[in-house]
Amino acid sequence: MSSMSISKRASPITPTVDFDRDGIQHGHLRLPWSRDDSAWGSIMIPICVIRNGEGPTALLTGANHGDEYEGPVALFDLARTLKPEDIKGRVIIVPAMNYPAFRAATRTSPIDKGNLNRSFPGRPDGNVTEKIADYFTRHLLPLADIVLDFHSGGRTLDFLPYAAAHELPDKTQEKACFDGVAAFSAPYSMRMIEIDAAGMYDTAAEEMGKVFVTTELSGGGTISARTASIAKRGVLNLLKHAGIVSGAPEVAATQWLDMPSSDCFVFSEADGLFEPLKDLGDTVAQGEIIARIHPIGRTGGEPSDYRAALNGVLAARHFPGFIKTGDCLAVVATLTEGP
Repeated sequence: MSSMSISKRASPITPTVDFDRDGIQHGHLRLPWSRDDSAWGSIMIPICVIRNGEGPTALLTGANHGDEYEGPVALFDLARTLKPEDIKGRVIIVPAMNYPAFRAATRTSPIDKGNLNRSFPGRPDGNVTEKIADYFTRHLLPLADIVLDFHSGGRTLDFLPYAAAHELPDKTQEKACFDGVAAFSAPYSMRMIEIDAAGMYDTAAEEMGKVFVTTELSGGGTISARTASIAKRGVLNLLKHAGIVSGAPEVAATQWLDMPSSDCFVFSEADGLFEPLKDLGDTVAQGEIIARIHPIGRTGGEPSDYRAALNGVLAARHFPGFIKTGDCLAVVATLTEGP
């Protein structure tokens, strides 16, 4: 079967909401999932649609990875508190995109081990994760003018709390994305690069010309009062910036950061016990030791030292006490005056 015939196949996902109806609707994206305990069962992904006449559409998503919680907390709260009379246009809220992973508190789906943020554009006849990606690609992203996808570090990484956008070929689109980052007004704002952008939700949205803003709001597989408040304030700020909610964004001071090259990333070349020598936000100098990995098979072994490849601040770090070969050990970002 050709890829063209597959692309024309209807999505198996059925929304229980009407995207064109005014008012507020709480419903589901129903994805059939036949399994041992439910032959005609379904995955029910929560969704909220709030619409009030004509205006821009914001698509707001969390738990693209299931062990990241600032997005779900902020978006379940927003879906409960935002009223149609508060907006002009439409807000589509999906607090937990990869709902199976969210329910299991895992990065990837417990059903098929799919990493949703590496599965775009997806397939309507693929596995569960690919079917979710396909629905977003073909049915939700085309509705949106501005997209916010919340992330944090999950169980294995910890970040400075930042909002981010990417360098894009279309500089008008790029500026609109960074204007959104500035409006979000996190403590840090990042010009971000990816290790590999293939298959990402970010890439799918950006290639459609959407204004796309993402975040990394701490991590460690948990949430704090501080990061929850950053997420809640930031999403309202972005809706105000888009003209969907009235009023000016609640601007707070932000420090702009840049990831100028792959030299920002430091990867482990050994298994062992992880010892950070710098904490998040600490200034680091090129060549300075930022972490050690200790061998654990016997006493007396020399640790491996890992050094910064550039001057900057520690923006991200490995979180668990043990580390494996190939794990991202740290990210060093440079200080800038703006995007």
